[in-house]
Amino acid sequence: MSDAAASVPALVINPLSELMAAEVVGLDLRQPLDLGTRDAVYQAFLDYQVLAFRDQDLTKDEQVAFTEQFGTLEKHAQRNQGTADHPLVHIVTNLDADGVPTGKVGSMRWHTDKSFRPKPSMATILHALILPPEGGDTVFANMYAAYEALPATEKEELDGVGVVHSWELSRDNIGRTISEWEKRDAPPMTHPLARPHPDTGRKALFMGMHASHLEGMPMEDGRARILKLEAHSTQPQFLYRHHWKTGDVLMWDNRCLLHHADANFDAAVHPRVLHRTCLRGTATNF
Repeated sequence: MSDAAASVPALVINPLSELMAAEVVGLDLRQPLDLGTRDAVYQAFLDYQVLAFRDQDLTKDEQVAFTEQFGTLEKHAQRNQGTADHPLVHIVTNLDADGVPTGKVGSMRWHTDKSFRPKPSMATILHALILPPEGGDTVFANMYAAYEALPATEKEELDGVGVVHSWELSRDNIGRTISEWEKRDAPPMTHPLARPHPDTGRKALFMGMHASHLEGMPMEDGRARILKLEAHSTQPQFLYRHHWKTGDVLMWDNRCLLHHADANFDAAVHPRVLHRTCLRGTATNF
């Protein structure tokens, strides 16, 4: 437990794995956090990268209020906008408009949220409302650890390399052509491939399915390098698998993690519904 967490008597933080992730016990996220608790939670977020707040029951307004205590809400892509009254709360669901399971599960490829934005996402907050009896996990890859495990010569090669993140390419990868409005809303953005974390200073590989190619390298060669790094980064020793419980609120650091949903349940039978909010991050200079 960090010193900040130890100074808040009601806050208990229990690690969920040796690599990353911890559960936070003793908070009702419907209530505003005092400054000391807010700082302790944020320090735990930096220390563990994934925080699980158990047994929460938040309305959309309450989830927005909790999220905004840590920064500025980020808008979602056009298709992921929530309802008209809550456009910043994306409903992650396998249900159709009639509430019937479709058999489809989104976000099954490794990615980091909003990496195609000029200021890539700081954090995602995901609240589990309805879950299958088993499965429907979310899996995380620790990109600090993946970068730090590379040979020193390869780290040197990656320093100063720009990676282009493209919403258009990532949609092409799943067979969807985006509209002209979406192209204008989310043009390609270049970020450091070995990206220093704005708060900790540790470098992490910054890639995922939104990563298109590497600057200064032929497209095919750059894509091959990205995929090779992704294969390295998603080895079992770099992973944490979150087994959801109803009421979980998960908060994770997009600046040093990849994640994906696992369709390890019958999505044509069992509903899976979660509410997602995202926090805007900061631009990174080379």
